[in-house]
Amino acid sequence: MNIGVLTFHRCINYGSYWQARLLAEALRNMGHRAVLLDHHSHRVNMAEWRCALQPVLPTPVSGADRKLYAHKTRKFLASIASLPLSRPFVLENPQEMEAFDTVVVGSDEVWNLSHPWYGRCPLFFGERIRTRRLVAYAASFGNYPAEQGLPQQWASMLHKFHSVSVRDANSRALLGKALGHAPELVLDPCLQFAPPASGERPRKSGQAPRHVAVYGHNFSDWFVVRMREWARKRNMRLVSIGYRNDWADTQWLTAGPEDFARFMADADAVATNFFHGCVFALRNRKPFLCENSAYRAIKIRDLLFALGAQHHLADAGTPASHCDAVLSEPLAPSVEARIAALRASSAGFLHQALREESDAPARERAHA
Repeated sequence: MNIGVLTFHRCINYGSYWQARLLAEALRNMGHRAVLLDHHSHRVNMAEWRCALQPVLPTPVSGADRKLYAHKTRKFLASIASLPLSRPFVLENPQEMEAFDTVVVGSDEVWNLSHPWYGRCPLFFGERIRTRRLVAYAASFGNYPAEQGLPQQWASMLHKFHSVSVRDANSRALLGKALGHAPELVLDPCLQFAPPASGERPRKSGQAPRHVAVYGHNFSDWFVVRMREWARKRNMRLVSIGYRNDWADTQWLTAGPEDFARFMADADAVATNFFHGCVFALRNRKPFLCENSAYRAIKIRDLLFALGAQHHLADAGTPASHCDAVLSEPLAPSVEARIAALRASSAGFLHQALREESDAPARERAHA
């Protein structure tokens, strides 16, 4: 089939890039002609690039760091340009969009009504998309809470989808009320489609890890103290990737998407307050500690509880001994088993959603 993938593929964000790329690659590996729907918007570009040059606000960004973030942004733009893309069209007026047999909407926060520049865009709710069939894979409402409910105008658009899946319990609860049935819970593409990194370095008993990947920004003081003490005791370096964290030993602000994936696979542990920091730690079977953040609290908590990995989530009251343990020990077998089970059910959902479309012509001939 000709399949279009509709997501936030132009965000200057490691998670957004990789979930878009991996979902498109997975569909192509299944034998489909899959491309990312290449929507453009001057308004969105300006907002995205302003954020990319000062991503750690409200922490001030120096002129020197702006140059480094600009270098990182150029790497992203080059990587995005190499993705399998459709004919470009205007986000707000998509009459130039190509027609597809199926359009898969997701992953990412495609239905987040509170998103600062993509929020409340009808296209991501299936409006004016040229396709016979709409499927949602691992879609999310982001930080828009289920308690607020889904306004009828947006709920009515989602009734047009033939198959719907989400990546977090908050989105599942929202749609359970809006659609009258709870959609299937599936894994984010970064955890679903890419196998754990191979070729991990063998380590002798008692040998200290080499470095910790610090991924996120504006961490709380208690988290900084815990991480520095833990790393110092083990003679480890804290390397901050993508964002400045002055408490880390090394800053790597110019890392592109491919740099990021290799670095996370090679890290010995992960310290994060980002959703995809947790995802890449889990994907690569790395010990990790996550501080919850207000903007990402819903999706981080839902992910870790779904996998039985909530013990990797910490706050100021978490004992130092507990933080030390989750940073020093391998992932629990029960977490790996839960990931494997969700991989199987997530693959089943996607194969079934696409098989129903590919079988449609045969059914139509049978009824003719």
